[in-house]
Amino acid sequence: MTVDIASLIRAIPDYPKPGIMFRDVTTLMGDAAGLRETIHQMAEPYHNIGIEAVAGIEARGFILGGAIADRLGTGFVPIRKKGKLPYKAIGQDYELEYGTDIIEMHEDAVHPGEKVLLIDDLIATGGTAAAAVKLLRRLEAEIIGAAFVVDLPFLQGAAKLRADGIACHTLVEFEGE
Repeated sequence: MTVDIASLIRAIPDYPKPGIMFRDVTTLMGDAAGLRETIHQMAEPYHNIGIEAVAGIEARGFILGGAIADRLGTGFVPIRKKGKLPYKAIGQDYELEYGTDIIEMHEDAVHPGEKVLLIDDLIATGGTAAAAVKLLRRLEAEIIGAAFVVDLPFLQGAAKLRADGIACHTLVEFEGE
């Protein structure tokens, strides 16, 4: 049975503000076959290439990243919003389509030279993912790639990551919304 991942992603117009078409992957995650196929397709390119850790961006990147880490036989590294981690953390500012924020990770979450795969549900402008890359690089991780369920190519986020030397793997694209 083939699963149409794109058809399981709900579109919510004018959220979080007018003019934005929000792509809600919670409907995809709520579908057992859709979630299983998503995890399979996101993990597949990274089998047997030495990934040592999967880093997931809060919050949906935790769900996907944890499952992908399990599939790849690695540990999981949470990248969280400021103030949510209990141990010493390093932080990075970033811009969203609709504001600014800070993400953090534990200062000992990865080791120099550790091969890391970055995971999130969606890449739009790439601000959050670029901030996560900066955090991982500050800890001298080797970022093998970044994987996302959804790419919004008109916002150029994946292109920006690629220009920064990060290979991106995405499952579906939505244009012009």
